[in-house]
Amino acid sequence: MCGITGWVSFDADLRKRQEDLDAMTATMACRGPDDSGTWVDEHAALGHRRLAIIDLPGGRQPMSVRTPNGEIAMVYSGEAYNFGELRAELEGLGHKFETDSDTEVVLHGYLQWGEGVAEHLNGMYAFAIWDTRDQKLVMIRDRMGIKPFYFYPTRDGVLFGSEPKAILANPSARRVVDLDGLRELFAFTKQPGWSLWKGMSEVEPGTVVRVDRDGIHTHTYWKLEAREHTDDQETSVAKVRELMTDIVHRQLVADVPRCVLLSGGLDSSAITGLAAARLAEEGEQLRTFSVDFFGQEENFKPDEMRDTPDSPYIRDVAKLVGSSHQDVMLDPAALTDPQVRRAVVTARDIPAGMGDMDTSLYLLFKAIRGESTVALSGESADEVFGGYRWFHDETARNAETFPWLAFNTGVHDRGALLRGELAAKLDLDGYIADQYRTALTEVEHIDGASPEERRMREVCHLHLTRMVRALLDRKDRASMAVGLEVRVPFCDHRLVEYVYNTPWSLKTFDGREKSLLRHATKHVLPQSVADRVKSPYPSTQDPGYASALQQQAKELLAGANDDVFQLVDRNWLAGAVETDPSTMDALTRHGLDRALDLYHWLDIYQPELELG
Repeated sequence: MCGITGWVSFDADLRKRQEDLDAMTATMACRGPDDSGTWVDEHAALGHRRLAIIDLPGGRQPMSVRTPNGEIAMVYSGEAYNFGELRAELEGLGHKFETDSDTEVVLHGYLQWGEGVAEHLNGMYAFAIWDTRDQKLVMIRDRMGIKPFYFYPTRDGVLFGSEPKAILANPSARRVVDLDGLRELFAFTKQPGWSLWKGMSEVEPGTVVRVDRDGIHTHTYWKLEAREHTDDQETSVAKVRELMTDIVHRQLVADVPRCVLLSGGLDSSAITGLAAARLAEEGEQLRTFSVDFFGQEENFKPDEMRDTPDSPYIRDVAKLVGSSHQDVMLDPAALTDPQVRRAVVTARDIPAGMGDMDTSLYLLFKAIRGESTVALSGESADEVFGGYRWFHDETARNAETFPWLAFNTGVHDRGALLRGELAAKLDLDGYIADQYRTALTEVEHIDGASPEERRMREVCHLHLTRMVRALLDRKDRASMAVGLEVRVPFCDHRLVEYVYNTPWSLKTFDGREKSLLRHATKHVLPQSVADRVKSPYPSTQDPGYASALQQQAKELLAGANDDVFQLVDRNWLAGAVETDPSTMDALTRHGLDRALDLYHWLDIYQPELELG
């Protein structure tokens, strides 16, 4: 796992711009604390920061090969889990290797298959190749969008980077945020290609972007396709079990310490059970980590999203599989520490406003990084198998909008804290409606499918092409900010394709959510977890958290001319700080978190706001 950056300029000599390249590369230091390297040609410059995972001494980057017709250089972030098979295939085709790294395999894959190399990869990746033979830059991102990748067209080429901060370090990039950027920030529809920064875009998942003297060209090499599912229930469960076992085994490969993120839910527990069994075969004990809050278990109160605390289920799993388990315990002071909030905002490049669910994730990863370099996560199982509660709420899933926004409109009224004039210009309701209609046009259907199956295919597609991308970005940024590689087995494209095309009746054959996953992995689960109802990532219920937010918001209000009030309604914030923290609703608490994130983001990035 690494951080990549660089740019192409067809009218300039970038050999004279080493200082700018070094500045861009330096912004990726957290993503790659182990090594740094650059490669510069007349019209292309590549920068790399390395987190060493496989072949620690041999995987230095940028990596290049010389051909009779010119040099080819690459910067690569991610892991190709099938690199062993690909290496053997390429050796059979005459390729010679000097290292044991997957990076060299991908580079030789490009030599063999050109831009089609992506279709041969199983993994998570974002990489850029400068091909001097054709004077072209090729940027490729993994199918699900696990690894972030951004680009910024310029007058005579393009800038690119794993994160926006790398691009923004170049003097050619303007730090402008306009109404279009703010709409998606507050709407949470995950518009494909969106970046908060004007003029900047994501390389979309499953996409190749080629830059040459004729301009920028894109090609989609993978997308969700509708196919007939002919396997019966027993065969489907067996297939999911087979895939999950293979995926976890592949993703445990590393030359550094590994662990699993364990929440006590079905998803992470399934990964834990499969990983523990595999490591036991190698004579190794699995390490597991969880995040929790002081007093949460003893004082837990069921709410709309969470029926039970996580801790009892975590203990059941750890006991069953015999893992070496550690709870990372947090209190309101740690969760609301302004320096932690600034670290999270810097990691994400956006004022996301997810509060303790962001800060606790960052602090969890920071604690894990002291003992492990690779962690497996249960992220994305709910999108793949249909686990969220709104999948099973008839009103939400049949609403004419994104189901996660329909399930609890109060919590998702994300523009509540905005100045009235700005909220009117943004027209978030209109934006969300447009994005929803656009998203539905991308869904393919099977002929003869029932109305319910057609609708549930739409719901699944919305989650796998929209919501999951936002959550994957969140996890990547928080983990890489501390140099931790998080792998997501449920995003293996083979599993995604197979489960996506199983009928909804099969996904819920036992009358519960995630039936296929539950039955495919029950052999490695304690009964308590196999029977547990879906519970999302934990959030503190301590009123001390809301009280600390209010105190910090009062300090904002004391600053009469603070820039944050270009966006935030001062009267709304004044009312929020007077609310009883013990009875504060989710909307108010979310608004306080968002206001504080906006304040720190404006202070850190100093963006130019175009609000006209």
